[in-house]
Amino acid sequence: MSKTILDTICKDGFSFAKLVDSFSELSALKQVPQNPAYHAEGDVYCHTEMVCEVVRQEFEQKNLKLETAERSYQEWALLFLAAAFHDIGKKTCTRSENGNFVSPNHTAVGAKIFRAFAYRQAPRFGLTFSQRELVANAIRRHGLPVWFWKKRRPEVDLLRAAESVPLWFLYQLSYADVRGRRTENPKEFTEYVEWFAEYAKELGVWEHPYSFANPYTKASFFMRDDLWQGTKLFDNTEFDVFLLSGLPLAGKDSWIEKNGGKIPMISLDQIREEMGIPPAKDSGKIARIALERAKGFLIKRQSFFWNATNIVRETRRKLITLFSSYGARVHILYLEVPYQELLARNRTRARHIPEDVLEEMIKKLEIPAPWEAYEVKYLTED
Repeated sequence: MSKTILDTICKDGFSFAKLVDSFSELSALKQVPQNPAYHAEGDVYCHTEMVCEVVRQEFEQKNLKLETAERSYQEWALLFLAAAFHDIGKKTCTRSENGNFVSPNHTAVGAKIFRAFAYRQAPRFGLTFSQRELVANAIRRHGLPVWFWKKRRPEVDLLRAAESVPLWFLYQLSYADVRGRRTENPKEFTEYVEWFAEYAKELGVWEHPYSFANPYTKASFFMRDDLWQGTKLFDNTEFDVFLLSGLPLAGKDSWIEKNGGKIPMISLDQIREEMGIPPAKDSGKIARIALERAKGFLIKRQSFFWNATNIVRETRRKLITLFSSYGARVHILYLEVPYQELLARNRTRARHIPEDVLEEMIKKLEIPAPWEAYEVKYLTED
């Protein structure tokens, strides 16, 4: 069995330098500037090296006796990997604004960069789908422990984050992030991170997601702005809508054919073929026709499949809001196949997708989060 990147991290003693030898892409962080008020240590590469060193030190201090250690080698290796890539988005997002260097949205961009990188080069990483997504979501949320207290309803942000990444993991990453820098008041950010840990434990989401009363309450909590997490709502849903999500050629049509039974399907590609409309043309018209058909099923409270890529969260949110308003239980089914298989399928497909278009879709892919719908299933090969 070939070694994974996690095996290598452990074997190399949590060495950032050796990780960079294997993943030269991290060298791109050199000379990426930062605001000296928060990062007097230097560029992003220097900061990342310091963050990884904090993780290494924490690992050594807390795992002197592994038979009694709270966390496994693998969990620490995943944490180290997240630390190494936590600011990978700054290469793209950093700019000068009013004389200061800022990196707006670098966490969201960084999560997509890591996901696409680990997906395309899966053999180099050797990560399972769950491991890859844990790291990507930790990158996406690593600033939350510092800023959560400024949110209007901080408990919502913590419970949402806990659906995708254990908050102890997020705490450890953020702790390393604030310790791995030089600032005028280093204790300030550390205090915020400790507050985060205390609140996460108080909410009961330190190790696991929150235990809602039922799936309907959970879905309602994340869709509404006025619900307490401890509420128990009566589930008045009447039928099921299955929203497929995944890159083209991930196998959505085949899965429905095999598992869908007699449930009808609305397929945007199928509508395009019916209308004789070529790819990338009249997308608005196709969507309107699909929505008209969906409303016909919704009015009758009849279950159906909505078959499209749905790789952008905002697109899914609008559809889920509509379907739920008719009393539907919305299930997201996410499908994924390995990158090389995706390319191979595309080469033999009658309606070939230009590879540059496919690559752009991989870059903007937003994996459905567990909190987005009544139920979210990941139909991957792991």
